[in-house]
Amino acid sequence: MKKLTSLLALLASCTLSGFAQTDTTKAPAPVLPGVYADPNIAVFGNRFYIYPTTDGTEGWQSTYFTCWSSADLVQWKDEGKILDLPRDLTWAAARAWAPTIGTKNGKYYYYYAADTNIGVAVADKPTGPFKDPLGKPLIKRGMFKGQMIDPAVFTDDDGSSYLYWGNGSCHVVKLNEDMISYDSTKIVSFKPQDYNEGPFVIKRKGIYYLMWSEFDTRDPRYSVWYATSTSPLGPFVKAPGGPILKGRGVVKGAGHHSVVQVPGKDEWYIAYHRFKIPDGNGYNRETCISSLHFDDKGNILPVDVFEEIKPVEIKE
Repeated sequence: MKKLTSLLALLASCTLSGFAQTDTTKAPAPVLPGVYADPNIAVFGNRFYIYPTTDGTEGWQSTYFTCWSSADLVQWKDEGKILDLPRDLTWAAARAWAPTIGTKNGKYYYYYAADTNIGVAVADKPTGPFKDPLGKPLIKRGMFKGQMIDPAVFTDDDGSSYLYWGNGSCHVVKLNEDMISYDSTKIVSFKPQDYNEGPFVIKRKGIYYLMWSEFDTRDPRYSVWYATSTSPLGPFVKAPGGPILKGRGVVKGAGHHSVVQVPGKDEWYIAYHRFKIPDGNGYNRETCISSLHFDDKGNILPVDVFEEIKPVEIKE
């Protein structure tokens, strides 16, 4: 009788959460039209921005980056090309992947992978145009084992900024005040259990959350896990349980995410890609957004990839 009561309680809980009633054959539409992947979501002023990888080529051979902006997370405006590798760089012409962005001293700093190096570009506005201030990679291919890709920038409460990156292992370094240089002797390298790529860091209530993607982006099992620390440099301890983001039903390959906080609120959203629906794969992916929730102990709760988000207002 106790087992039956427990089972009924579990089913009721699932129903209340919406998971049991979800039609897993019908997913919400992507937030960006067409195929875009590896979205970095950010907020500047009273607008949200997404900086994605331009998808749709075998072997991920994109040569340029775009920017999208929104006042409510639902309706997105194409701000056009913000960095074109053959036009704007002298050291790489293709494989434009997985960007991230930060701001300091009135400037915007855009970090990106190009031909498996990491570069940096600078602009006066979040929509660019961005210019290469170095004329060379910020982090060169071959510096460490694995690929020098998937940068993510995090700025702490004291104004210090940190750059995370890496496929195969995770690396982090505190950026100098100019945001385009660092002390290479201070790079910290580590590998959380089952880490593959796509690191991203947020801070909430004094806890640093390092999230990443496991498996390969061409694998339908591609998913996001996380670890926590009391320092932006770690050590990070992997959270127990399963992934916080994974595919279900018609949704495949949900991963390579980023997270944004609504200014002034403990309200968070996660942007990520999934296989294009229908007929998508690891080279044809689309960008989605879902809400991100925490329990009263600070654990990240599983994301509902079938949730359809409502417009979000930013109050300045």
